[in-house]
Amino acid sequence: MNSVATQPIKSIGYNFVEKNFLPEGKDEYHLRNLQNRSGIVYRNLSAYEIEVLVRNNNTSDDWTKIYVSDAFNPELVKICKFFGLVRIGKLESISLEYHNVTMPVGLYNSTIISCDFGDNVIINNVNYIAHYIVGNEVMIANVNELHTTDHSKFGNGIIKEGEEEAVRVWVEVCNENAGRKILPFNGMLPGDAYLWSKYRGDALLMQKFVEFTEKQYDKQRGYYGKIGDRTVIKNTSIIKDVWIGSDAYIKGANKLKNLTINSSFEEQTQIGEGCEIVNGIIGFGCRIFYGVKAVRFVMASHSQLKYGARLINSYLGNNATISCCEVLNSLIFPAHEQHHNNSFLCAALIMGQSNMAAGATLGSNHNSRAADGELLAGRGFWPGLCVSLKHSSKFATFTLITKGDYSYELNIPLPFSLVSNDTANNKLVVMPAYWFIYNMYALARNAHKYIDRDHRTERTQTIEYDFLAPDSINEIFTALDLLRKFTALAYDTHHTTDTPEHILIQAGDVVLMNPNINLKDVDIRAYGFENNRRPTQLVKVREAYHMYKEAIVYYGITQLCLHIKKHQITSFKDLLASLPASPKRLQFTNVGGQLLPSNSVQTLIKNIHSGVAAYWEDVHHFYEQNGAIYEEQKLQHAYASLLEITDTTPQDFKEQQFKTLLQQALDTKEWMVKSIYESRAKDYQSSFKKMMYDNEEEMENVIGKLDDNAFIHQQAEELIDFRNSIQQVIADFNL
Repeated sequence: MNSVATQPIKSIGYNFVEKNFLPEGKDEYHLRNLQNRSGIVYRNLSAYEIEVLVRNNNTSDDWTKIYVSDAFNPELVKICKFFGLVRIGKLESISLEYHNVTMPVGLYNSTIISCDFGDNVIINNVNYIAHYIVGNEVMIANVNELHTTDHSKFGNGIIKEGEEEAVRVWVEVCNENAGRKILPFNGMLPGDAYLWSKYRGDALLMQKFVEFTEKQYDKQRGYYGKIGDRTVIKNTSIIKDVWIGSDAYIKGANKLKNLTINSSFEEQTQIGEGCEIVNGIIGFGCRIFYGVKAVRFVMASHSQLKYGARLINSYLGNNATISCCEVLNSLIFPAHEQHHNNSFLCAALIMGQSNMAAGATLGSNHNSRAADGELLAGRGFWPGLCVSLKHSSKFATFTLITKGDYSYELNIPLPFSLVSNDTANNKLVVMPAYWFIYNMYALARNAHKYIDRDHRTERTQTIEYDFLAPDSINEIFTALDLLRKFTALAYDTHHTTDTPEHILIQAGDVVLMNPNINLKDVDIRAYGFENNRRPTQLVKVREAYHMYKEAIVYYGITQLCLHIKKHQITSFKDLLASLPASPKRLQFTNVGGQLLPSNSVQTLIKNIHSGVAAYWEDVHHFYEQNGAIYEEQKLQHAYASLLEITDTTPQDFKEQQFKTLLQQALDTKEWMVKSIYESRAKDYQSSFKKMMYDNEEEMENVIGKLDDNAFIHQQAEELIDFRNSIQQVIADFNL
C-alpha cells in the first residue's frame, strides 16, 4: 500500500532538512539565505497588512513568518494559503504581459510553502509551490505542483548526505550495457562526455572524472529551487526539483523533474506543450516542444528537441536538432540533424555535422544476444533513406550511405565515400571521394551552414566545420594507401595479400598515376570493409585517387595562404622562416567536435592523473588553450601534409614548386566552384524536376532563380578572393 504519513498541519513548511543533516549551529534556512541574492530588505507585516490579507481570504499558520518589502501591497494577495517562512518583495498595481497574455501582479488563489519572491511577481492559481526562490517579474500561472525536496540535485550526477550510491543518476551513452556511462553535470561539454566515455581502460581517469563532478557540488541537503528573473511558467502540471534560469518560457509541460534549465536574457530556453523531461541538464538557448520525452540526458546549448522526439540516456551536442524520432544511448557531437518520425539511433557515437534521413535505423540490428554493440561515425555522417545498419560498425568522415538493409558489420575507412548495397549482384559497392566528384554543392554548403548556425556565446571548444581539416586529411592519406594496395592486388595477379605492404603501395601508385593503363574492366576489391564473404567493389578508383591528392594540396596551400595574409609575409624566404623546420603530420582526435592533437590529449590525461588538472574547469581551460593555437596546429599539419603528398622535404621545397602548387590549388578552387554551380543546376535541368511546373516562371517562383542563389554567389566571391590572394603571393614573392 502507499505509505501516507500523518503529520500536524503546523509542520507544513518547517523542518525542510532533518536535524541530523544540518551543520552544527545552522538552521534549515542557512542555504536558502545564501541562495537569495535579491538584495531585498524584508520586514514583518504590519497589523493593517495582516487585516487586509485576512479580509482577502488569505490564511497563514503564523503571520509572523511572513516577511515583505516596504513596497508590498497586501491588496494584491488574495485567496492564498501560506505555510512556513515566506518572503515577498515589491507588489505594485501593474500588469505583466508576455506573448499576448496579460495578468495583474500579485499572489492569487495559491498554496505557498516556505518560498522567497522577488519584486512584482505573478503567482496565480498555483496549487502547490514549496521551497523555491523566485526572481523579479516572474509569471507563474496554472501550475499544479512546483516544489523542491531537501535532497534535490537539479539533474547533476551527485548524491546528497545520507543517500545510497544507487540513487545516483548516470547517462549511459554509446553502449546499452552502461559500459561507457557518464555523470551529467551542469556545464558539461561534448568533449567532457567524449573523454569520459572513450578511455574506459584508464581506471584512474574514470575515478578522477567522478571526483571532478563531485567537487563541483555541495553534498549538503537543503538547497532551494530557483526561478530566474522574467521567467514565465504557465499551464504546467508538475515541476519538481528543477533549477530554472532567467527569461525561460515554460508552457503546457506535463512533467519536469530533477533538471537544470539554463536560460538567460541573451540565450532564452523554451519548453512547450506535452513535454515530459526527467533527470537531465538543458543548456542555454534550447528549444523543447510538442510531446518530447527526455530521460537521463544532457542537451548542450542551442540544441532542440521537437515533435515527439525521444532522447534517452544520451548527450546531444550544441546546435543540434532531433525531431519526431527516437535516440537512445548515444553521444552526439555538435551540428546533428534528425528530423523524421521513423528514424532510430541507438548505442552510437556520432561525431558531428551529421544528418539522418527518414527510415534510417542505426543500431537496432544486433549481432548477438548481448546489448554490447556500438556504432561510430566520423564527421559528416549521412545515412540515407531507409538505411538499416548493424552493430558494430565504423565510418570515416563524410560517409554517405544509400538506401538498403546492411545486414553485416561495416568498417568504411575511405572518407567522402558513397556506400551502396548491391543486393542484385550480392556485393557491397564503395565509391571513394564521391562528394568531391558528384556533390560539391552540398559538401561546401554544409560547412558554411554549420558556421552560420553556431549560436554559442561561450565558445570554450573550438568546433571544426571545414570538410578539409586534420582529421579528414589524415583519413585521406590512409585512403590513398588503401587504394594503392587494392589496385595493385586487382591489376597484377602476381601480387597477393602476402606481398609486403610497401611493394603493393608502390605498385598501385604506378598503376593509378599512369593514364595509359585502362582500369575500366579491372575489378578492384576492398578487404575488411564488411564482415561477410561477399565482395566489396571499389568504383571510380583512379578519379578518387587524384581527387584525394588534389584535396590535400588544396588544403595545404589554403592554410599557407591564410598564414601569409595574417602575418603579411612578402617573400618565400620569410615564409620558410615562419614555418616549422621539421613539420609533422600529427594525428588528431575529434574531442566533442574540437580537433585536438592526439599527443595533446595524452598530455591532458597525464595532467589529470598527476593532479595538475584537478577540476573540470582545468579541462575546459585545456580546450581553450588548444583552441587558441589551433590555427598554428592546423598550419603545421597542412604544411606537413603538403610536403608529404609532393614527396618533398623542407630543404627541397623551392619557389618554383610553390608556384606550381599555388596554381594547382587555384585550379582546384575553380573546379570546386564550377562543380558547386553544376551540382545545383541539375535541379533546374532535370526533366523530372521540371515536370512539376507548367513553365519556368512558376519553377523560379517556387524554388528561386539559380542565378540568385546566395551560396553560389558567395562561392564565386570566395574564388575571386582566392585568385587575388594567389596572384598577390606570386607578385610579392617574385615567383
